Amino acid sequence: MFPVNCYVLSDDSGEAVVIDAGCFYPEEKQMLKDYLTDNNLTLKHVLCTHLHLDHVFGNPFLFQEYGLRPQGGQQDEFWLDQAYAMARSFGFQYDEKQPALGHYIEDGDIITFGDTRLKAIHVPGHSPGSLVFLCEEAACAFAGDVLFYGSIGRADLAGGNYQVLLEGIRTKLFTLPGETRIYPGHGPSTSIGYEKKNNPFFQ
Repeated sequence: MFPVNCYVLSDDSGEAVVIDAGCFYPEEKQMLKDYLTDNNLTLKHVLCTHLHLDHVFGNPFLFQEYGLRPQGGQQDEFWLDQAYAMARSFGFQYDEKQPALGHYIEDGDIITFGDTRLKAIHVPGHSPGSLVFLCEEAACAFAGDVLFYGSIGRADLAGGNYQVLLEGIRTKLFTLPGETRIYPGHGPSTSIGYEKKNNPFFQ
């Protein structure tokens, strides 16, 4: 429905997490399930960088298949009740019931699976509960719709704030090492160093 980057992270333990299950069509959901099965992965967490509809389409499927409720920022929880209305605003019908969050993730929380640790960084502005998941050991972060290659997330939806978003990127992301790889919710990956130097919103 919308081109969203869905990430599956795993390590040698065979444990895994899904970040932003944006799979809408049945074949996309099956592809995600097949990937987990074919690689003998045990899904431990369903993580949400934020709760805009395009990033949570697959959460009901994962809840049904694996019994895992999504985890995300409490400040975004109101978006789950707005799913049907948001779909209509984009001109399509959506009838699936979104599962409630099973755990609230707060700034500084550590999410573990296998031998891997992800640190949650709260960067509001695109949505009030937007989170970035940082893996310091691998020097990469999964940024949702906070920071893109050459751009930033929109701030005109409910709970968005342009100035707050800019400040959060400056103080919480641009302080990371320049080689930190950024994997966004849409489009190609980038790096902190590249965005500090080239992103037009910060020039």
